[in-house]
Amino acid sequence: MATSAVNTDKSLIATVQQKKKKKKWQSYALLFILPSFILYTLFVIVPTVGSVYLSFTSWDGISDDVRYIGFANFVEIWNSPRVHNALKNTMILTISLVVLENIAAIAMAMMVDKVRWFRNLFRSVFYFPTLLSGIVMGFVWAMILNYNFGVFNQILESVGLGSWIVDWLGNPKYAMLSIILSTVWKGAGYYMIIYLAGLQGIPQELNEAASIDGAGGWQQFRHITFPLLAGAMTVCMVLSMISALKIFDQIAVMTDGGPGFETETLTYIIYKVGFGELRQGFGTALAMVLFLIILIITVFQVKVLQKREVQL
Repeated sequence: MATSAVNTDKSLIATVQQKKKKKKWQSYALLFILPSFILYTLFVIVPTVGSVYLSFTSWDGISDDVRYIGFANFVEIWNSPRVHNALKNTMILTISLVVLENIAAIAMAMMVDKVRWFRNLFRSVFYFPTLLSGIVMGFVWAMILNYNFGVFNQILESVGLGSWIVDWLGNPKYAMLSIILSTVWKGAGYYMIIYLAGLQGIPQELNEAASIDGAGGWQQFRHITFPLLAGAMTVCMVLSMISALKIFDQIAVMTDGGPGFETETLTYIIYKVGFGELRQGFGTALAMVLFLIILIITVFQVKVLQKREVQL
């Protein structure tokens, strides 16, 4: 009995000591986390809270006159034809980019996965555009699509398709299309890497068994590859959607929101109104609306896409 009591006391002492050590290490961990938390609070949480307040004011962004006006900014957003047009352009741009970027990324990933020679070369070539900043990419494509001396129009003329020459960035019919295709060129390579990792995680035995059973390439893709890429697709579609909703650099450099307001998106109108027209309060209110749109769409998209994910 005495021996068992001694053993019990020792185990209790050991447990108490372990808890003390754990608390001690937790204290050290908090010390390491504290600098990052302070920076995050100063540069993210505090500005976010401040933005919520400014969205209810008529601040011009310069003066000290920060006058509270209630929901007037949000009422104006609800009734503004310019905002409605920007929202329409944003949705067109977002849907187009999410669809085209992911189709192009899957196609490139399958090409790189199947190729036997120069695989790393193809991977590097496809991924290279993602290394360019949006500003640089915008300048490059603005030069390529320039009506007077752009390379694209010169190529069309040299191959006898001079009738196809148009002002790609100045014509309302083609300006948005030009931004969409140039953005797909820049962004698809990033999502290709994610899809490539998903493809390489699919057991080869599944395709071999399907091939033995007589399934062709399309059937294998439809019934095996595509379902098993659902996890990668969830990540890629959410990232491409958020990126498309926030697009700014390409529009600023290539079209400046024009011609007219044909390529003006919510992100760009926030910049134009807040800094160009000195209506920081209205621009901040519009930024809050954009944040809610991104949050709602992201949550809905994740829930829908996760339902079709297949676990290996």
